[in-house]
Amino acid sequence: MIRPARRRQPAAVVATLLATVLLLAACGAPPKVQTALEDVGKSDGSATEGAPEGYEDYYGQSLEWTDCGEGFQCATASAPLSWHDPGEGSIEIALKRIPASGQKIGSLLVNPGGPGGSGVDFVGDPARFGQALRTSFDIVGFDPRGVGQSTPVKCYDDAGKDEFLSTDYPYTPDGLAARQDSVRDWAEACAENTGPLLENVDTQSAARDMDMLRGALGDDKLNYLGFSYGTQLGATYAGLFPDRAGRLVLDGALDTTLGSDEVALQQAEGFESALRAYVTDCQAGSDCPLEGDVTAGLQQIQALVEDAEPNPIPTSSGRTVTKKLAFYGVAVTMYDEASWPFLTQALQEVLWEGTGDDLLYLADVYNERNDDGTFKSNSEEAFRAINCADSRAEDDMAKMRELAADIQEAAPTLGESFGYSGIECTDWPYPPAKQEFDAAAKGAPPIVVIGTTNDPATPYRWAESLAKTLSSGVLVTYEGEGHTAYGRSNNCIGGAVEDYLVEGVIPEDGLTC
Repeated sequence: MIRPARRRQPAAVVATLLATVLLLAACGAPPKVQTALEDVGKSDGSATEGAPEGYEDYYGQSLEWTDCGEGFQCATASAPLSWHDPGEGSIEIALKRIPASGQKIGSLLVNPGGPGGSGVDFVGDPARFGQALRTSFDIVGFDPRGVGQSTPVKCYDDAGKDEFLSTDYPYTPDGLAARQDSVRDWAEACAENTGPLLENVDTQSAARDMDMLRGALGDDKLNYLGFSYGTQLGATYAGLFPDRAGRLVLDGALDTTLGSDEVALQQAEGFESALRAYVTDCQAGSDCPLEGDVTAGLQQIQALVEDAEPNPIPTSSGRTVTKKLAFYGVAVTMYDEASWPFLTQALQEVLWEGTGDDLLYLADVYNERNDDGTFKSNSEEAFRAINCADSRAEDDMAKMRELAADIQEAAPTLGESFGYSGIECTDWPYPPAKQEFDAAAKGAPPIVVIGTTNDPATPYRWAESLAKTLSSGVLVTYEGEGHTAYGRSNNCIGGAVEDYLVEGVIPEDGLTC
């Protein structure tokens, strides 16, 4: 439910825009244990078998792939508005793929996280995927229902969204009441501008879309690489369709056993740990603006963020950095340690010069806001809609105050911003979807779950828990900083993922890289 867990991309975007080079340090080839599957699930003509009654045409549809530049191919799939009533109409699912450069063994669906992240945008950078994957698979990105170029969730116009994302509300009775009014207005706008789709953007419906895409792509089994929230999507798929799961890799795992309040607390602790590692690294250099020891440095970051509420930080653009925007600007750099120097630069500007241009830029990267006030995507709208469609946090104000106090004590630097998450869905117009899948995914083949030891957004213990919850979970650990591991860590992780997806070689359970 808490927004910093929303997706994998932000720090990678920062790093790309500022030409950061990630250095990959190999830690040896991963042990090879056994073959997961005899084949990867390429169709023998039975890909559409098992389609629910009334939905056969969706599974059997012919996708019309067209050239969409730079070697990519794009298509649009039709999906049912509701997976409980085929008569309610249809929506569109946008697809983009990198065709296999060698002997194709099947399709690999990928999801970058969120909820609300665009798989279509994600596959636009082929370098995210190792050569072994690009050779053997059609790598297919899709925008889940409600997201991006698929039939989208719509709420405010750009100006209204900009105000919604930047306005501060004090944690006082009056401030919290005003925040609740703001969230209620947002929910009403989403319902008015989205229509009946808003009731059908839950993760289980998106997972059912994935099975339909598997059939339309002509694969008997679904092969999948999911990051962050994409691990919840993949685990849900396995729980719904264990007999159709092929080779699934879940990187930066969400713990599907936790309630929203526990997620908020543990994620706040994750960001606190990442910030402590950042401050330690910063103070080891010669140009760190944070004085004193590590604890003092953390307190300076906390003071900077909190002071931006009564005293927004000025910028050369005329915009100001509010407390909320300061929080986003700091949080985005915790996703990847390659982004830490940009936080140092932003802190230097605020603490030494009293201006916030760099911090505002980081917040805009996180929010996917353009300089002209428009937004690159509807990720915020989809994020909130999908979360509210899946679950509810505690919405009793007295209990929210207790939770906020617990979070603040556990994570004093940014913890306050993780509190009161129950407000966000209080006035959502539809109840959360009823769970209809087996969380253990009994009968599924081995599922690789990857956790990073100091991941701020999806703490490592979540990967441990998901691997245990899944009856066939295989835990792989990356010892390092940042959010997720594949594509930004080392050859040990890369080899384990690619050997499994391409060759079916299961990594050793407990492999540490």
